Amino acid sequence: MGDADVDVNMNANDEDPAARGLAETGQRTTGESIERGGGGIGVAGLLAKVGATASKVAAAGSAAAGNGASGDAVSGDAPVGSAASGNGAAGTLAEAISAIAARFLPGVPMGPDTDFFDVGGTSVDAVELVAALSREIGVEVGLDDVFADARPRRLAERTLAQDPAYAPSPASLHAASHVAPHVAPEAAPHAPSHTPATHPPHLPIPAARPLPVPAAPAPASAPDEDLALVLADLARADTLPWARRPEPVAPRRVLLTGATGFLGGHMLLDLLRHSDAHVVCLVRAADEEAGLARLGAALSGFSLPWSSEIRRRVTVLPGDLREPRLGLTEERWRALADEVDSVVGVGAAVDFLRGYASLRRSNVAGPLALAELAAAGRPKPLHHISSIAVFNEVGIESMGEDDPVAHIDALAAGYDKSKWAAEAALRRAREHGLVVTMLRPGGIGGHTKTGAGNPQDLSSGMMSAFSRFRTVPGFRYINAAPVDWVSRIAVAVVCEPDAWGYNYNLTGVPSALSDVVRDMKFAGMNVRVQDWDEWRQDVVRRLKAEPVPELDFLARVLESPTARKLCEATLKGPAVTCERTEAFVAEQGLPAAVRYGMREQTEAFERLARDGLARLPDRSDPPYLWFPETMEGALGPVGASADSRCTLSLTLSIASMYQLVRERRVDVRGELSCPLLHPEPLVVERGDLWVRPEEGIPLEHGMRHPLLRYRLLLRDADGRQWWLEGRKFARARRDLWRQTRALSVRLGREGQPATLAGEVVVPSDSYVRDQVDGIRVDPRLSGQEKRVAKLTWLAWFGLEIGRGLLAPFARVGADLLDLRGTTTPTERTR
Repeated sequence: MGDADVDVNMNANDEDPAARGLAETGQRTTGESIERGGGGIGVAGLLAKVGATASKVAAAGSAAAGNGASGDAVSGDAPVGSAASGNGAAGTLAEAISAIAARFLPGVPMGPDTDFFDVGGTSVDAVELVAALSREIGVEVGLDDVFADARPRRLAERTLAQDPAYAPSPASLHAASHVAPHVAPEAAPHAPSHTPATHPPHLPIPAARPLPVPAAPAPASAPDEDLALVLADLARADTLPWARRPEPVAPRRVLLTGATGFLGGHMLLDLLRHSDAHVVCLVRAADEEAGLARLGAALSGFSLPWSSEIRRRVTVLPGDLREPRLGLTEERWRALADEVDSVVGVGAAVDFLRGYASLRRSNVAGPLALAELAAAGRPKPLHHISSIAVFNEVGIESMGEDDPVAHIDALAAGYDKSKWAAEAALRRAREHGLVVTMLRPGGIGGHTKTGAGNPQDLSSGMMSAFSRFRTVPGFRYINAAPVDWVSRIAVAVVCEPDAWGYNYNLTGVPSALSDVVRDMKFAGMNVRVQDWDEWRQDVVRRLKAEPVPELDFLARVLESPTARKLCEATLKGPAVTCERTEAFVAEQGLPAAVRYGMREQTEAFERLARDGLARLPDRSDPPYLWFPETMEGALGPVGASADSRCTLSLTLSIASMYQLVRERRVDVRGELSCPLLHPEPLVVERGDLWVRPEEGIPLEHGMRHPLLRYRLLLRDADGRQWWLEGRKFARARRDLWRQTRALSVRLGREGQPATLAGEVVVPSDSYVRDQVDGIRVDPRLSGQEKRVAKLTWLAWFGLEIGRGLLAPFARVGADLLDLRGTTTPTERTR
């Protein structure tokens, strides 16, 4: 919404009821204009598209609000119609499907109207469930159908709608329904009730009934069904109570949902760092002790601290975002409404395969419950973490903070629809006087310092595929920002009253295709650009040929027709604009948004590689840059003269410039020729060269400073293994040119001490010819990129060697200027 809309909302409660009604009408018109996306389908169009059944939904919602009927999120999911009663073929089949589904969720109540994913089912469980239904009772259900709506009754209804003649044998249904007991929804226990043990007395507040959740019909087609459910949820938003404007002061006690998630965990720590607030974390757990353990494990998993000081300022509140009134008792709900002075909603179900019906409890009913809490008791703002997924329409022209969002009927994925519906519902909450801030991240990248990321995030999965297969789809922009920047800006908005009530896009600086290709080249991953569909099919084929368990979810997304449309809209969309966010950042002196660049991206790749998703450059990849190095000298037994001729013919290479910055290591290949060892040359099986190892820390009381260290594993023609250790040292002497070329070596059989030692030297006439003029660069790079690569290597290597040669002279100079009265034994030795 625009600035003017927010001002109207803020003043609505100061007017008389008649004026307030006029303001509401104007705001509704503005809100619907935004939802239409400047001419798409709005509420009126939604009603027309869904038809008479949808009109009944709205009427049911209004009636429920008017007569004070109470409901809950579960009732909102219940189907209606002939099958809803539970009788007949649909009811019997739903019972059988429930029993089979219950096997995958031991100890969890599973009834015909229970969502399989809501009670803990995973994508892998869904695949196995589909196979079990086909094998045991002959029900052929598509995996997309399960993800769209995973309630057994809806699966039964769809099966019978597609094949009215379907008639499973009574024996198979009886056997399936008796394999595992299930608990009917009305008998299933709700989230545990939690009465606060100790809290100060509170002034009584008027009792408020839970918001009704109108039951939605089941129209014939899936798209219309989603639209009917969206309309039902918007009707529920109209029953929100009127709210008074909160006091414009920084919050002292904050309710935070989603603290066990990636962004939520970082926001919890930033709230503690950058405010004096005490944070109440709503955590799905049996009790407070279990909630604390879950929260601590989540923070530790994201490389975030978890200490007694953090626990001192955090209260864990067991509850469930999906339940009416967060699964809290009436007493706890009322106390919470009066205790907290700010509500921050980060929690959401992020799954790009599930349908709207399966996600609405977490992603729509949850934010509405938070809006109800924000309106109850002490007036307080609601800060809602939304997503730029509300713009995920193919062909959308702009994605600004106050631009029209996508057309609801143009959104393909259930996740996109759920975020759209949550925003639309909360715009209605604004019309009721509630101060609602919309914070829209895009892709959330890893932490810029730790590299910690969310391995199951779609952005992480895509970047992992980029690195693993060295290909990228031809996209326009990636609208992503590091998690630490997103968290910091979001928390700053929460703590600044003047920033409340507006929309903010927290996407940082967009990365174009050329930016990502360049960054990956820096990290040693030269990628090939493919057409989107070609890339998608190639990735799916490779993941099937060589399965990567950690990327199984990505393969499913890329195979799902609905999720493919989501990815296509994301990759082909324009750059997100963030004028209000940028102005706020500048005004508050916060870290400016920067593109998720080379260093940050490479650290994220490293973390993804540790998690088993990405693949970093290694010796098997074509080298980025290489050159020859030849050394000649002599070897002999340790302690004796070295008189046996020895030659090292090597090729030094790097997989990426980042390999130097991060590891200071060069890969070594080649062979060693020495008649004392074997008549035939020994081949280097694995070789490493470290530049200024140990950061050049001196050996032997500061007399010798390490310049280079070689470690080679060799094999002779008879299959025997040998090792070679070589070092170049810098000393405070005049022969600097020789110091850079002379290598002291020790050599022995693998697993045994050194038996040979000596020195080999790079001939002065071949040094420049091989190691400067002989540099070669990956032929896939352009001419300019090759020149930059060569100059970068020479500058880096020259600087490191220069520092290494200067260090011993600086040490001697320091000793000469040392005016201490007594000398150390080391100095007397010198």
